[in-house]
Amino acid sequence: MRVSIIGGGTVPDEQARIAEEAGRLLAERGHDLVCGGLGGIMEAACRGAKEGRDANGTGGKTIGLLPGEDRRAANPYVDVPIATGLGHARNALVVMNGDAVIAIDGGVGTLSEVGFAGIYDRPIAGLETHDAPGVEVVTTPADAVAYVEAAVE
Repeated sequence: MRVSIIGGGTVPDEQARIAEEAGRLLAERGHDLVCGGLGGIMEAACRGAKEGRDANGTGGKTIGLLPGEDRRAANPYVDVPIATGLGHARNALVVMNGDAVIAIDGGVGTLSEVGFAGIYDRPIAGLETHDAPGVEVVTTPADAVAYVEAAVE
C-alpha cells in the first residue's frame, strides 16, 4: 500500500518526531510513502521510512511530488523525486497517489490536502492536525498506521 503523509513544511521537533515514527512504522509494515518531498513533516516522515526500510528490507520507498521544476529540491530521504511545476496545486497529486492519508500538524496547505482526500475518498488519520470532516482523530503514529491499514483492507 502507498500512504500519503501530509503536514507542515516547518514544524516543531515534537511533530517531526511523530512524523518520523509514522514513516518508520509504515516502512516496517511494508508500505511506501508519498509526500510533497520538501522539509518539515515530509522530510521527517521520509527519514523514518528509510530507517524502517533498513530494519525490514522491504517497503519504505519514498516518493516526493515537488511543487517546483527541480527534482534536486527534494529532501535527501526521497527515493523518487517528481518535479511537477504546479506549486500548491500538486497537493491534489500527493493525496491521489496514496491509498490513504496520515495528516500531521499543518497549515492551510495541509488543509487543502485534507480536502482533496475527502474528494478522492481517501481514509484520513489525523495526528494533531485539522478537525475536519472525514478525519479520524488518532493519538499515536501506531494508531494512525493501524487506522489506514484497516480502512484500506
